[in-house]
Amino acid sequence: MKEITLRPISHPIDYTARLPGSKSLSNRALLVAALADGVSHIEGLLLAEDSRLMVDALRSLGISVRVDEDKRLAVVHGRGGYWPNSEADIHCGNAGTVIRFLTAACCIGHGDYRLDGVERMRARPIGQLVDALRDLGAMIGYECKQGYCPLTLRARGLRGGTVRFDSPPSSQFLSALLIAAPRAASDVMIDLAGPLPSKPFVRMTIGVMEAFGASVLEDRMTKFIVPCGQTYRPLDYQVEPDATAASYFFAAAALTGGRVVVDGLGSESCQGDAAFVDVLRDMGCRVERTENTTTVCGPPAGALRGIDVDLNDMPDVAQTLAVLAAFADGPTHIRNVANLRVKETDRLEALAMELGRLGIKTDVREDGITVRPGKARVTGPIETYGDHRMAMSFALAGLRLDGVTILDPDCVSKTFPDFFDAWARL
Repeated sequence: MKEITLRPISHPIDYTARLPGSKSLSNRALLVAALADGVSHIEGLLLAEDSRLMVDALRSLGISVRVDEDKRLAVVHGRGGYWPNSEADIHCGNAGTVIRFLTAACCIGHGDYRLDGVERMRARPIGQLVDALRDLGAMIGYECKQGYCPLTLRARGLRGGTVRFDSPPSSQFLSALLIAAPRAASDVMIDLAGPLPSKPFVRMTIGVMEAFGASVLEDRMTKFIVPCGQTYRPLDYQVEPDATAASYFFAAAALTGGRVVVDGLGSESCQGDAAFVDVLRDMGCRVERTENTTTVCGPPAGALRGIDVDLNDMPDVAQTLAVLAAFADGPTHIRNVANLRVKETDRLEALAMELGRLGIKTDVREDGITVRPGKARVTGPIETYGDHRMAMSFALAGLRLDGVTILDPDCVSKTFPDFFDAWARL
């Protein structure tokens, strides 16, 4: 599908959303299950491009992974940290979790591996992770440009030791090391200097590791010790609905003065983006949580307040908020999200450009963006830059404005292939 034109909604919505599984949890659980010693069942699996890339990568390393599409179930035959195939050429697409997690995980095996991705992936930095792995004994080379994939690995195991991260551009670097560390020859100690973006994703990583039987000692999210000699145990693991995907539907309730309920995403969620509903509360929404559900009710007529918010812990919802903010009663300042510049696209510049096509003024900073609402009007189709979150976020504008056309809507296949079908049901 080359484009899709959306029709506005003139009434408050009342919708119960059943959403795909979390991409972040799916790919962590798949990899840790592959490193476990036995058979694991991953239920509620995300069936989308990023998770399929992880499944294909694990299969290329010799791991048996059977996926039941109808049941959204993966059966993973873990090999206790041993990769059966000693050679593999792994295509990672534009999935940061795949290339970063597997760069570390491949190092614990014995073989020769190559990891590469699409053109945009070759522009996303990975140098700090490679340097950290080299400090632990890994032999990793750059095929083209220093600090970027393609990577070539001569895997001979990790000896362990101490590494230091200085303001890493992605929390996935730290998560990658943590997942691989239990199989190192000696304890792995990680010292974090400087700010860490997306801290809840590191907590999520530790939670998945602990669910599969590994222990991590952590001090204020700045120091980590992973004892050596640990083997993940097999597990039946349930993946939560994706909290970032839920953000679009919660924002739809906010924008229309309606109500959205998401089943399976409750007060005990381990996903940092589940806190997006607290941002919506600050904008004037009513939020109700139970152990297994979250409900957002928008203010009458979608009369939202502009806010000033630090989204460092949940940068993936910044695009949702920026489009929503275009219809608020005053400016919204989104701060501390510099890592958005090294995502699937430079998301700050992309937001400014596409909000401009709606007649909305923005101020872009190195680490954030201010959205200044005005009389929104459609002046051209919305470019998505191959970024799934651009497509899904700007669908919100189509709830209010007539004639919003989104180009390359199929890019949502990365994490939510059925998004526009679900959106039509609003």
